[in-house]
Amino acid sequence: MKKQRNAIPAAGLRVLPLVQAAMIAALYVVLTFIANAFGLANYAVQLRFSEALTILPYFTPAAVPGLFIGCLLSNILTGCALPDIIFGSLATLIGALFTCRLCGENSRHKWLAPIPPIAANILIIPPVLLYAYGIRPLWFSLLTVGIGEFISCGILGMLLLFTLEKYTYRFFPH
Repeated sequence: MKKQRNAIPAAGLRVLPLVQAAMIAALYVVLTFIANAFGLANYAVQLRFSEALTILPYFTPAAVPGLFIGCLLSNILTGCALPDIIFGSLATLIGALFTCRLCGENSRHKWLAPIPPIAANILIIPPVLLYAYGIRPLWFSLLTVGIGEFISCGILGMLLLFTLEKYTYRFFPH
């Protein structure tokens, strides 16, 4: 019997989700630091390049803990206030969970992938910005967070999704 090329041994399939989650978390942190260097990652205007990764639960459930841990670490390491660390990370977790449930590994629903993280962040982050940082008015935060999430998740995230779709078998083997 001829051995398949690029086949992953059974033991590797058990470790793969852990490795994927760790890589996603690390990538989230790095991308957040890049956005933070340009003053885009925190406070009223939030354009985190890392939020494009929130479409990854479309490809693998391992992205859910990876995104949560990456966001948690990013919020801690960039000096966010405690409510932002807690509720910002929970917003990412909620968005990732709903993306995974809504359209995980089902190409018919790929256009829905960015909606849960956009909605979770629009609902959760503006009140956090108001109470943790005193950023007023609330409608302004709703607008800026919504625009930032639309750009990060809706545009950059979908570009990432379409790019990764071509290489799914390499990055997300089953």
